[in-house]
Amino acid sequence: MAGLSDDLALSDPAVAALRGALPEVAERTVRAIIADVPSYAGALTGPMGSTIQQAVQLALGGFVSLVSRGGGTEARTPTAGAVRGAYDLGRGEARSGRSMEALLAAYRIGARVSWRELSRTAVEHGVDAATLAEFAELVFAFIDELSASSAAGHSDELAASGRVRRRHLERIAHLLLEGAPADAVHAAVEAVEWTPPTTLAAVVVPSEQTRAVLAVVDPASLAPADELPMLRDGERTLLLVPDASAAALREALARRDAAIGPAVPWLEARSSVDRVARALDLHPELDGVLDTDDLLAELVVHADPAALAALRERALAPLDGQRADTRARLEETLRAWLLHQGRREDVAAALFVHPQTVRYRMGRVRELWGDALADPDVVRDLVVALA
Repeated sequence: MAGLSDDLALSDPAVAALRGALPEVAERTVRAIIADVPSYAGALTGPMGSTIQQAVQLALGGFVSLVSRGGGTEARTPTAGAVRGAYDLGRGEARSGRSMEALLAAYRIGARVSWRELSRTAVEHGVDAATLAEFAELVFAFIDELSASSAAGHSDELAASGRVRRRHLERIAHLLLEGAPADAVHAAVEAVEWTPPTTLAAVVVPSEQTRAVLAVVDPASLAPADELPMLRDGERTLLLVPDASAAALREALARRDAAIGPAVPWLEARSSVDRVARALDLHPELDGVLDTDDLLAELVVHADPAALAALRERALAPLDGQRADTRARLEETLRAWLLHQGRREDVAAALFVHPQTVRYRMGRVRELWGDALADPDVVRDLVVALA
């Protein structure tokens, strides 16, 4: 409030009159705020109305005390208690769900009404025009400092509550990933007043694309802070996207790099994460959209690497002893023959060889396997071993 003169003086009767008018001024101020700021509609009917009215009266009382003091401009600034009270008011308004715009609008209206009421009382008690102008400047400078403190409190509360909420949501995601009991997850949900979705789908994206991805999927997606191998030390981000089908995610992420898991009941989110992790084990690099629904057979076949290796060793034993290049050609031909159900022309087209080449190679395969190729169990094992 620098720039004000040091000789603003109000008579004792004027100060006394101002003090006596404070309850009525506070009530009129609060009524004007409630009438003109929709966010405060109905506030007078509950405890908040009494709290706001008391806060206004205390602030105005502090102002009257300020103008009744002598001294320089340093003595004419809101006291630490008034500033702290304004800060706490801002935090309380944020917790009540009212916006910064509503709070500042309340201050503007409060300043106007307070000035109108206080200046009327001052004039009635002989305050001259020059003193009244100085008085006006002091009123609005005082209100500006208090509103700035309230705005800071409002902003700090939103930031703090946002951090707390994010920590709670990360806690929920962590419990889901560790497979915690349902009652523990529900308790965490109640603590943050979060409405669980019907399903969650795991989506892994490069970390630099996270913000862009959140713009096209539900921004309420959970982002677990857990360190998972597939996230490559922060290079990738895991999102648990609520109520989105694989088809919807494919469409939304069509121009992104992402691995998409199935949408599963939200308490079973770990199963979607596990499927994405297995898919990335098989296809480590993210290049476009990797939908695990397209990899079901591959995921099943490779679910137990040791068992698959044992099956391959047993099923392909007749090829033992063949030269490496010969073995590779016979495996390739047998695989195509099984997939195309023995149709020689289709096998030849798939391998880009002449049908006679297929006939020759399959003749060699039959020599090695003999009648076993007619056994359904052998054929099943070969299909899996060569998948």
